[in-house]
Amino acid sequence: MTERQEIDEKQRRVRMPAAQRREQLITVGRQLFAERGFDATTVEEVAARAKVSKPVVYEHFGGKEGLYAVVIDREVRALLDRITAALTAGHPREQLEQAALALLDYIDEEPHGFQVLVRNSPVLSASGNFSSVMNDVAHQVEHILGAEFKSRGLDPRFAELYSQALVGMVALVGQWWREARKPKKEMVAAHLVNLAWNGLSHLEPKPGLQTRRGR
Repeated sequence: MTERQEIDEKQRRVRMPAAQRREQLITVGRQLFAERGFDATTVEEVAARAKVSKPVVYEHFGGKEGLYAVVIDREVRALLDRITAALTAGHPREQLEQAALALLDYIDEEPHGFQVLVRNSPVLSASGNFSSVMNDVAHQVEHILGAEFKSRGLDPRFAELYSQALVGMVALVGQWWREARKPKKEMVAAHLVNLAWNGLSHLEPKPGLQTRRGR
């Protein structure tokens, strides 16, 4: 190794402040978990990409599981905060539009984070994945729909069912759009709301299955 290479190597190994090193490792872990998944990612890979020794990773997170838990927790909160903010004001239709856009914005702007959430999670993080986030969102939507149902003379007991259906529809389309990338996200959100809202605005008080009537 030449003198110049030795100097460069020493510069790369300059000790970062603990908080800065932790953030670097979280960023590296997020990228690797998105690219390879939890099982295929190793502490060795995290350390190599961050240009640190393995003990540094263990020092900050106790191992791969600890790093993964931090990454997942951050993504869950980031996505939930975006969608929750969209459900706090305005007409219910506007809330639906903004919530759909919030999810699509997250997918568009945070591809690594979204990929981490939708990958299969290990047992230790069963409560920290995309499904759990969408379930939390559905509970918030349930309260909005419950009030809307009451104002229209509909049975609010079914608000939970409808909230799961709505959020599930948006989530599934969002995952499809992640790969398709067309039409534009604003158009995707508009069509989602067109189906959801126009359906909600013409609900039957006591729906039944036409194919089962008279049996």
